[in-house]
Amino acid sequence: MTEMINTAERLTMEYVHYEVKNRVGYVTLARAEKRNALNFEVVSELKQAFAIAEDDEACKLIVLRAEGKVFCAGADLEYIQRLQENDYHENLLDSTHLMELFRLIYTLKKVVIAQIHGHAIAGGCGLAAICDFGFTVPDAKFGYTEVKIGFIPAIVKVFLLRKIGESRAKQLLLTGDLISAEEAEKYGLVNYIVPAEELEERVFAFAQKLCTENSRQSMEVTKEMIARVQAMSLEEGLQYASEMNAVARGSEDCQRGIAAFLNKGQIKW
Repeated sequence: MTEMINTAERLTMEYVHYEVKNRVGYVTLARAEKRNALNFEVVSELKQAFAIAEDDEACKLIVLRAEGKVFCAGADLEYIQRLQENDYHENLLDSTHLMELFRLIYTLKKVVIAQIHGHAIAGGCGLAAICDFGFTVPDAKFGYTEVKIGFIPAIVKVFLLRKIGESRAKQLLLTGDLISAEEAEKYGLVNYIVPAEELEERVFAFAQKLCTENSRQSMEVTKEMIARVQAMSLEEGLQYASEMNAVARGSEDCQRGIAAFLNKGQIKW
């Protein structure tokens, strides 16, 4: 049963919670007894929470976090086993459902920060990797173990190639080996490693820095451009960049920011 409490402030579902604190929207996986494993219902609730966060004026950016000891163990294998009785088209619908979640997070207008307090495995590692920033603890393990159970890391591969390149992606996806937080940082899967007792505070401080120092509009457009320009040729990309540059100059945020800088004023976004 879904309990809704003023969606601009808090949304409590069976597996996912959403709340806003000081312009930071927190999307929390709350299936600790199953190591926050993903099934159809969990994916549905994540999609709903992120869609609400994107439209929530009280939220400037988003933190994805989880309850329990594990950030996310990937797909719920008992659920996958039941899906094996489905035909191709039924499985395609379920696979598309997960793809839509990953695409939603990757293309979301607002910056998404992963707060990774424990292991992020398979689809859980994919979930962490598609976020714009990742903070993790020293003891967390990362990896895509699908090939070890006869499965494939299909959807995440599209995003992982963009994030860390072909060589690193092959090493992770084809071996299925787990790597340390330190290696994950070197690979570019995460940005920061912090002590466990400081994780929440450090993520919040970073989120507040982006909230107060950066224009919402500028971050949204920059994130969108990063996603789009990679599929363009050099000439197409440069033309697109020039057009967006021209549009940005006429924006209210740009006019406000430059005026404040020239007048030696301090702007708080």
